[in-house]
Amino acid sequence: MSTQPGAQTPTPPGAASGTGSASTATPVLDIADFSVAYRTAGGDVHAVDHVNLALHPGEVIGLAGESGSGKSTLAYGACRLLRPPAVIRGGSVRYQGRRFPRPVEVLEQDPEGLRALRWREIAIVFQSAMNALNPVLNVRTQLLDVIEEHLRLSKEEAVERVNSLIDLVSIPRSRLKSYPHELSGGMRQRVMIAMALATDPEIVIMDEPTTALDVVVQRDILAQIVELKKQLGFAILFITHDLSLLLELADRVAVMYAGRLVEVGTARQIHHESAHPYTKGLLNSFPSLRGPRRELAGIPGSPPDLRNLPPGCPFLARCAYGTEACREIDMDLAPVASASDPRHVTACPFVLPETPLPAGGVGRRDAVAAGAPAREERRDPAAGIPIAGLAAPGTAGPVGTTGPLPVGPKANGVHPAPGVGPLGVPHDVATDQGAEQ
Repeated sequence: MSTQPGAQTPTPPGAASGTGSASTATPVLDIADFSVAYRTAGGDVHAVDHVNLALHPGEVIGLAGESGSGKSTLAYGACRLLRPPAVIRGGSVRYQGRRFPRPVEVLEQDPEGLRALRWREIAIVFQSAMNALNPVLNVRTQLLDVIEEHLRLSKEEAVERVNSLIDLVSIPRSRLKSYPHELSGGMRQRVMIAMALATDPEIVIMDEPTTALDVVVQRDILAQIVELKKQLGFAILFITHDLSLLLELADRVAVMYAGRLVEVGTARQIHHESAHPYTKGLLNSFPSLRGPRRELAGIPGSPPDLRNLPPGCPFLARCAYGTEACREIDMDLAPVASASDPRHVTACPFVLPETPLPAGGVGRRDAVAAGAPAREERRDPAAGIPIAGLAAPGTAGPVGTTGPLPVGPKANGVHPAPGVGPLGVPHDVATDQGAEQ
């Protein structure tokens, strides 16, 4: 396929850092030059723009980025699960697994062909298990429904399959009679994982499977995912906002911004040798448990309007490393110049892992130059004294929050301001139409 302007260089096969088999095997899912837009009265929202990504058998790829970056749109679009006004504008999605020895072009399949692929070959653990599960059917009925729809088993075999699945995710069999509202958040998520594994798929797409779970339950779920992958050998595309989580879970990490991949590398490369300024900003926004203490820094500003992307790098307005030359780059992924592994690729040709962080942190200088309000000293109106750590309205606070940090009774609660995303980035109405479905 010919490369269009702005298209990203396909990731070379075998970029996994895990087993040797992944480094030589044919990708089980190969997404090439893939684009998705949302049609609106104000113009097309380019939610996914010429993305290339290959998932190998048994590999875990983490897809990270803030809200509206196109992560879920990429995954759902590759499975043909998007509804209008979403439109697939181009590209290729090829699947090749044990039961499909020859590559299958997903974008060319009719409804019957899609039914053979969905859940049998590619399963999904959706966001918010409470919304994904049917509230009027118990757990046993919902698991049986999946099995009877996709597998040719007798009733007795199907029931035994349900029992083995529920054992697999460490839920007591007595809970098979329960309805979703009678389960805890962690149990509901385990039921969704059991449902995804019901037909022995080659690929499991996990769309923020630990969202809204406390950290203890989250750790248990992740440990179980890792154990199940070792037992069953499926590949995982893991979507999350939490880059720190992916550093422990994933073989490779792909960082997405404004509908494009900006950096792809092994978890170690992303953690210790990150090259793209956006990746550096994400890494600098959460604390380290070891090493010297450092000030946390968010990324100021907002993602660009996906209806009208600026020329060159879409991160330029928020990037402290930016120069006029950034307006001319084509966003092709290319090997990091100083990296020993050519599979570590970045869309920024000017910043290297060893490039020092500019004064003020990633995004500070040029976001202000581009018109974002500067940080300013705020004073307590009652006492007339400076309040440390507060940001001017519309700018990112010390940990990526927007505007003044909350004080008073709600300071420690979860009370996001209207229009503020999970990472504290203000939502743009037009941009949100290109966000994940």
